[in-house]
Amino acid sequence: MSLYDIFLSNTGRPIHKSGHYFFAYERHFGRYVGCPVTFLEIGAGNGGSSQMWKRWLGPLARIVTIDINEVCRQYEDEQIAVRIGDQSDPSFLQSLIDEFGTFDAVLDDGSHHMVHVTKSFDFLYDKIAANGVYMIEDMHTAYWPDYGGGRGDPRSMVERFKGLIDDLNADHVRDGTVAPTAFTKQTVAMTAYDSILVLERAPFINKTMKMVGDDTQRMNY
Repeated sequence: MSLYDIFLSNTGRPIHKSGHYFFAYERHFGRYVGCPVTFLEIGAGNGGSSQMWKRWLGPLARIVTIDINEVCRQYEDEQIAVRIGDQSDPSFLQSLIDEFGTFDAVLDDGSHHMVHVTKSFDFLYDKIAANGVYMIEDMHTAYWPDYGGGRGDPRSMVERFKGLIDDLNADHVRDGTVAPTAFTKQTVAMTAYDSILVLERAPFINKTMKMVGDDTQRMNY
């Protein structure tokens, strides 16, 4: 059963999602279905989404959901842990890592305010699994001033994402304006969708350029 089917057939707690998100969900989180995974969901909403992730990912998945609303504690069960705290608080985020270990995947569906989104990302990204996935949804808010965004606004996570593309490719910048960083060495892919940003890590990335085959058959132009 696809994740989208699970969403459409939901009769339990409400789930609020845009239909086109499921392409990104299944594309990037599908690798974890049926496998041991520790999945961090930022933002509990009405509790339906954590149940959806549990049903789709399977019985080996540990879902950790965080929210600032105390009422969300009721969403906890044998497979879903709920912790109450601020997604932009490094001490709170560290306490999650101390308790649950390294997260394999993170889905930020929290406040959607730029200050919170960026602080969560800055703290968590290099602490998730070496081959982990970090997804931020509802990033249409990056264009809304009341959420701390706006086109061209340096506080916007979309603008931050654009800059990180240069960091991703820093090994190839010859004029010295962008130097390779830890992000360069540990990030293998960045994908942007309508309202969704995804970053994928890799423990090793072979960037060696090679030519293989019979060199005598090379075309001369």
